[in-house]
Amino acid sequence: MIDEISNYLSDPKTWSGKRTLPIRFLEHLQYSATALIIALLIALPLGLLIGHTGKGAGPVIAVANALRALPTLGLLFFFVVLLSSQFPGKGDTAFLIPTLIVLLLLAIPSILANTIAGIQNVDPAARDAAFGLGMTRTQVLLRVEAPNAMPLIMSGIRSATLQVIATATIAAATPLGGLGRLIFDGLARQDFGMMIVGALLVSLLAIGIDLLLAGLGRLITSRGVTGRFSTKSSAASQGLGTHDRGDDDSTLAHEMPIEVKARV
Repeated sequence: MIDEISNYLSDPKTWSGKRTLPIRFLEHLQYSATALIIALLIALPLGLLIGHTGKGAGPVIAVANALRALPTLGLLFFFVVLLSSQFPGKGDTAFLIPTLIVLLLLAIPSILANTIAGIQNVDPAARDAAFGLGMTRTQVLLRVEAPNAMPLIMSGIRSATLQVIATATIAAATPLGGLGRLIFDGLARQDFGMMIVGALLVSLLAIGIDLLLAGLGRLITSRGVTGRFSTKSSAASQGLGTHDRGDDDSTLAHEMPIEVKARV
């Protein structure tokens, strides 16, 4: 296996021309990033709204879970046949749009369901305290509920990212590229070195992006939610510090999971 990988990587054709390994890697990254950005723009606001209002949460989550069970390859061919006549002479567009639709159907459910669940699992006492401070519903959503729900939201984003990066290989079932092209072409040519390199790069890309998102999640999650400051959390849970220090409302909004308990 090592010899086959070495032979593929040492082949000049791997690194020169219009279909080089770096180009395939960038194509795969482009397909995945495009699908994830669109999914975030759709699922995140919708999940925040549904989670905050509670309207339609059950049916939406049920539909989202059902979408996860759809056969991706079959859907890809279905949309290619359906949309190919709509983009005659448009080159890769007739294949790129169906691919993105399939990836969106994978990414949206995880982000949407986790966002709704995260908002709905926020401690009601935190909401009540925020309303008691005179916050509007929008302020409660953005300054209290969303920060508290961030761990679950990031979990959904990470899950969607892994699914999209892994499934983006099906783009090679059409004339598109990506790392899946190495797997499909390697299988057709019985070039196992090409296949293994393609599979390894997909795995490494997924793991690398997941680690980056995990680090990002720790950075943007409120200290009170993560519980990294155990001493301060312990004092707040015993009702100490807030009344004595006279913390202002901005501190309360920033660290609602800690400070609300002190005020309540």
